Parts: sequence; C-alpha cells; structure tokens
Amino acid sequence: MRVFSDRQTDPRRSTTVAPSKNQRSVFLGRLSLPERNYLADALRTETVGGVLLLVAAVAALIWANTPVRESYETVRSFHLGPGSLGLNLSVQHWAADGLLAVFFFVAGIELKRELVAGELRDPKAAILPVVAALCGMAMPAIVYALTASAGGGSLGGWAVPTATDIAFALAVLAVIGTALPSALRAFLLTLAVVDDLFAILIIAVFFTSKLNFAALGFAVVGLAVFWVLLRKGVRGWYVYVPLAVVNWALMYNSGVHATIAGVAMGLMLRCTRRDGEEHSPGEHIEHLVRPLSAGLAVPLFALFSAGVAVSGGALSDVFSRPETLGVVLGLVVGKAVGVFGGTWAAARFTRAELNPDLKWPDVLAVASLAGIGFTVSLLIGELAFSGDAVLTGEVKAAVLVGSLIAAVLSGTLLKLRDNKYKRLCEEEDRDEDEDGIPDIYEQDNPDYHLRMAAKYEAKAAAHRKLAEVAAGRTTSDDGPA
Repeated sequence: MRVFSDRQTDPRRSTTVAPSKNQRSVFLGRLSLPERNYLADALRTETVGGVLLLVAAVAALIWANTPVRESYETVRSFHLGPGSLGLNLSVQHWAADGLLAVFFFVAGIELKRELVAGELRDPKAAILPVVAALCGMAMPAIVYALTASAGGGSLGGWAVPTATDIAFALAVLAVIGTALPSALRAFLLTLAVVDDLFAILIIAVFFTSKLNFAALGFAVVGLAVFWVLLRKGVRGWYVYVPLAVVNWALMYNSGVHATIAGVAMGLMLRCTRRDGEEHSPGEHIEHLVRPLSAGLAVPLFALFSAGVAVSGGALSDVFSRPETLGVVLGLVVGKAVGVFGGTWAAARFTRAELNPDLKWPDVLAVASLAGIGFTVSLLIGELAFSGDAVLTGEVKAAVLVGSLIAAVLSGTLLKLRDNKYKRLCEEEDRDEDEDGIPDIYEQDNPDYHLRMAAKYEAKAAAHRKLAEVAAGRTTSDDGPA
C-alpha cells in the first residue's frame, strides 16, 4: 500500500508535483490509482467480513452467558475427524487450526504482493510502515511484561497484545460510520500485513510443540510439490485443494502450528503481472478466497473462541490479575504509543513530511485503532496458556475488553475529524467527467481538461439562453399595462 510517496500534494490544488532536491517525501500521500482500486476491493471484503466477525463474537458471548451455555461447551468440545491420521479434533480446535489456515493463506498472498508489487518492495518506502508496525508490536509486549512482572504474573502471554485485527478494525469504522481517507486505510492495512508476518514468526518460533521430523519432512516435500506445480503452470482447483489439505495435515502432525502451511502456500503464489494479464495468479486467487476467509473462516473461529463467561467478578479480575491487565494495557496503551511513536520517529529520521491534508492526531487515531487485536490475539492466547483453561478464558476476556476500549477510544478520535475525512473522501471520489477515473488522478491529462472545458461551455451556453429568456420576461413585466 502506498503510504510513503516521493511526490508531494500541493495543498492549494488537487494535483501532484514532482519534488525538487530540497523537497521532502510525503508520508500518507495520495495512492496511485491501481493501488487505490486494489485497496478499495480488498477493504470492501474485509469490512463485510469484519461485521460478520463482530456478529459472531457477540453471538458467542451471548451463547456462553445464557442458560444454554452448556450446549456451547458441548458443541465446541465435540470431536470429529480421522483419529488414525491424528486429526480427531474438537470443533474449537478445527476452527483454530483448520479454518485459520485459510485466513493465514490469504495473509501470505497479501504479504507476497506487498513484497513484490506493493509498498514493501521499495526499501525506502517500506521503512516507515515497517518501523511503525515493529514498534507497534514491541511496545505492547513491553507493556505486558512490565505489568505482569510488577504483579508477579506469568510472562507467557507477552505476544497476546501484539497483533492487529484489520477486519475488526474496519467493522468498527463501518459501525460508527466514519469515513477514512484511502491513505490512512492503506497505512492501517500495511500495519496489519506486517503484524501478520511477525505474528506468523512468533507462532512458528515460540509456540511450536515437540517436532515430528518425519511429518515435517513430508510437509516440506508437499510444499515443494505445490511450488513446482505452480511454476509449471498447472491449473485446476482439484489439484491444489487436495494437496493443500494434505500439506496442512502433515504440518499439523509435525508439531509446527498448522496455519504455517497456509502462509507458506500463500507466499509461493506469483503476485506480479505478466504481459496480457489483468491480474496476477496470486491476486486472482486472493480475490476468490478472501470472501471465504473473511466471511466464513474467521467468523466461525470467533464463534467458537470468543465465548467466555462474563460477569461482574470476571470483569473485575481482568483489571486486577497481572496477566489480563497486561493484555488490556498492551492493546490500549502499548499499541497506540508504539505505532504512533514509531511512525513519528521514522518520519523524522527519513525527513518525511506529513500529507498537509492530515494531522498527527489522525495518525494517533489510526494507532489507537490498531489496538483492536482480536483474531490472532485470541489464537495466541489459546497457545500461550493452553495448560490453564481458567487463565485462557480470562485472557480471552481481556482481549475482548482491550479491543473494546481501543475501539471506543479510536472511534472517538476519528469522529472528531469525521467532517474533514468526508471532504477528503469526496475529493478523492469526484468524477465530474464521468469517465470512471477520479478527477484527482487526471490533472496531468490534457484530454480530461478538454472534456471538462466542453462540459462547462455547454453549461455556459445553457445558462446564456436562460439569461436571455429571463431578460425577455423582465422587459415584458416592466412594460406598460
């Protein structure tokens, strides 16, 4: 996503001008048209998925806190699958290890696209969002560690508050009705992509159980076969879907978290376009699979993971137990301070100027929005405290509470600038010549100005005729009776 531009926006006009040697690069500058279109398509799906995710989380909480809560436990603890293959898993386990593999598959494609065709392909442009994301993961971990240590709690949950849930964040924007300029949305999505990358590494390195090297070896062979078939141009879902399932099963039995298989296969897809291609294979597959991930896989995971008992005592425990308080403070304080501080420091280091249409409080609002850490935070919470069911439930409650506080805080900050955002979005979307391309991207196109001139000349001619008619009426009215 283009969040760091080498072109400057002239605040007096809707044009971009090439920088001189003495001009600085622009942070959160205007996106290129292809990036803007890709962003709009991706976020449209994520927003719908985020609303479904929100509904699923609320449904899980209601289900787990009503007289039928025993049925909730019965359903998510129900086991199914071939035991001979080591896959006789509970419904909750299938959701966490199976359905989330689809989510991480999409994350892998998204990351690959960013590395080869998006913001992260240019080291200079990647510095700022990467530094912001790293600080936005390091600071919550530090806040958690300090809080847990001060209270004598376990340090095992340090990674829980480090992730950002882009779908849930967009759902919050949809619910509160806040317009957000595309540059800020791109910045948020880039943060989430880098977050996903490091969350994957955290899961692979810190939450890998005892390794089964035979299964791991076969998983590597399966991934190699997947890669070779892609490079040979073999097509057909009936080839890749069964192979993907086999690779996932082997990875699960190897002791490495099964979602790593999804990431690995996503990273193998080609995300650069060749001559004659409207979309790369990676973009095409992402377009097909993203609705499945956002609309089904992640909401079902939320349904079977977010159901925790909520009571006055449980909520007070969230703020009194060091592990849970560390999660809440990590999401609310650590994320905001880390993302904003990292962004500001990186901008100073790279001598980047903030887009004159935006202010640093806008960056703080987005940094606060990044504190909504739902899907991956719940997953890491389950992994971090898998031996303690009570603490796992309390940490999940802390993730929900922290995400809710971050949502309210960021929503309030964004609402304060909502009128400004709406004007910026209207300017980005304006298409007066009705050619399907926003006018802001056609300021250097002579044909655009000729079309607009013809349009205004036609309007002027119509108004001249109306003026003549009105003048004739005035003369008639002023004449003798």
